[in-house]
Amino acid sequence: MRRCSNASRTAPSQRTPPRRRSRGAGGYPFATAPDDLSDPVIWRPELTAVTVILDAAPEGFETAAPVDPRALGALLADEAGIDGRHVIVADAAGEHRLWLRDPQPDQPLAAIIPLDKDFITRVVSMLRFHRRLLGRAAGPLPRGWPLTAYRLARLDLMLRALDLRHRGATYRQIAAELGRADAIKLSASDWKMSASRSFVVRLVRDGLAMMNGDYRKLLRIR
Repeated sequence: MRRCSNASRTAPSQRTPPRRRSRGAGGYPFATAPDDLSDPVIWRPELTAVTVILDAAPEGFETAAPVDPRALGALLADEAGIDGRHVIVADAAGEHRLWLRDPQPDQPLAAIIPLDKDFITRVVSMLRFHRRLLGRAAGPLPRGWPLTAYRLARLDLMLRALDLRHRGATYRQIAAELGRADAIKLSASDWKMSASRSFVVRLVRDGLAMMNGDYRKLLRIR
């Protein structure tokens, strides 16, 4: 599993490093090395339910508010592309991710909320942003975003197990490398029935699934 192989990352800087294309289905060109996870990542909006989608307001809604992301505070990311402008706005209560599909200055905007299985999360994210737009406290992020410490820890184990497996390590060797001391001491028959072996097999299996596309499930709110 490649770390963040299908996302773009940008930083509000006047000097932008050379770009590289992502290999997978995640979306955008890289603005920094993909193994540097210190910068915010912009995911494709259809995969990320917390992204607020903004577009030109319909005719007759000229009094709808325009949005200037830079007037909202610090921008953690700001990326323009053929599909519009993608912005991450800093907030002490949790960042706001915006997709401005037609980013024209002073244009009245409307929020688009697709009627998909992430509808509730999209509504919550839109309401948080609307409160921020009004100068009020946005409130907490939707439950389940970002990833919990437990899920991050398990993902780390999955990556380590998968890396070791790709380098030719056996399940027993992987278990020992991950701190399962009993893996070395058990007999062959006991090892086959052990909880440590089952644990490592699941890590490798899930790591392979993530590498082959299941990483996109991480963007779904549970």
